[in-house]
Amino acid sequence: MISTALLKEISGIVGEENLITDQEQMAEFSADATKMARMPDGVAFPSNNEQISRILALATENGLPVVPRGAGTGMSGGAVPVQGGVVLAMDRLNRILSVDRENLVAKAEPGVITADLQQAVEAVGLFYPPDPASLKVSTLGGNIAECAGGLRAVKYGVTRDYVLGLTIVLPTGEIIGTGVETRKGVAGYDLVRLIAGSEGTLAVITAMTLRLIPKPETKRTMVAFFENVSMAVQTVSEMTRKRIVPAILEFMDRLCIDCVRAEMHLDLPRNSGAMLLIEVDGNPDLVAQEARIIEDLCGHCGAMAFQGAADDESAEGLWEARRNVSPSLYKLGPHKINEDIVVPRSRLAELVLFLDSVSRKYGLPIPAFGHAGDGNIHVNVMLDKEAPVQLENGYAIVRALFEKVIQMGGTITGEHGIGIAKAPYLAMEIPVEGIQLMKRIKKAFDPKGILNPGKIFT
Repeated sequence: MISTALLKEISGIVGEENLITDQEQMAEFSADATKMARMPDGVAFPSNNEQISRILALATENGLPVVPRGAGTGMSGGAVPVQGGVVLAMDRLNRILSVDRENLVAKAEPGVITADLQQAVEAVGLFYPPDPASLKVSTLGGNIAECAGGLRAVKYGVTRDYVLGLTIVLPTGEIIGTGVETRKGVAGYDLVRLIAGSEGTLAVITAMTLRLIPKPETKRTMVAFFENVSMAVQTVSEMTRKRIVPAILEFMDRLCIDCVRAEMHLDLPRNSGAMLLIEVDGNPDLVAQEARIIEDLCGHCGAMAFQGAADDESAEGLWEARRNVSPSLYKLGPHKINEDIVVPRSRLAELVLFLDSVSRKYGLPIPAFGHAGDGNIHVNVMLDKEAPVQLENGYAIVRALFEKVIQMGGTITGEHGIGIAKAPYLAMEIPVEGIQLMKRIKKAFDPKGILNPGKIFT
């Protein structure tokens, strides 16, 4: 528990109206999208670097846990205050500071909603590609902390690929500007790429310089249905051989298709075992050419049905259905264990066959969907966590899945991060020497261990 005196000091820094300690009000800040929860002792809403610096210096001096928080959309428990302390809510740092059309950069604060930045830069003909499913809610700071991926990663990369510079506050209170505002820069260690994906354990991000690109002139959205996963994976491989890199290339298995069938407003084949949702973008002539090649490839690979979106509204309907896959899966069970593994995309069919075998072995449905273009698949173990046998079987599936993925040359997380949900499994992928090095880096940034403690390392 934080002392009343310490809470009073924090209140003096941010203002009495910007510190909440009421249990009911703090409940919103106790959990993230995993539904794991732990009540903090207070929630502070700072408005600038100096306030954050003073809070962190005070926390280091007093051994007070501090948890930075964006919108709480994370899927690994990264924003859960597992050791209590103060949640540092970044809601008030929510300004787009500038959009530089000549140099193709934007500057923003961490509380800016991702979709709001996208709309702002697209209004002047520019493009910010990172596209997490939570883009209408999640914040830029949270995206950077977790190195969010999303649908467009196959062509455009992930969040860290668009972060040029950061302003950060260290746990000991120092305010540092790191990175560059230019396309090139190799002065010293790349702290920007270290901070991106560090899950709020090394520093608090207070501002960012983001790389933009010209907005694609046009795009074309298509959907194809296949009898089985192998045929869909073959189609993905054929696209690669033809040197076609779609902006988006998404996959759903049979269980996912059945869960969103009503939302897609399409006459879907009843016995389809896999679906590819494809988007190409760029120059109109090239887009038209690639769309024709993709349609031919789908037919050659045995697609049961193929359809192109008639207009932007139809395309958005397809993408909205894709974004709703995850919540729709609760039709299959009251709870789920959601993993975001990555395997070489040529081995996706092998992965899905493995999921089918462990599903039968343990008697639990395991729908899979995600980013076929880069092999990042969201594997969902649907279960009733109130049933002890199901819960035990669910975690047995997770361990078996991670063992299989690592054996296939993949990784246990592509975009959700480790947080607390995957911390028990980190040593399956990272050797002890690597984990020890990471812990030394953590200690160099955060000597008293006050920033987002209990995350990544068990």
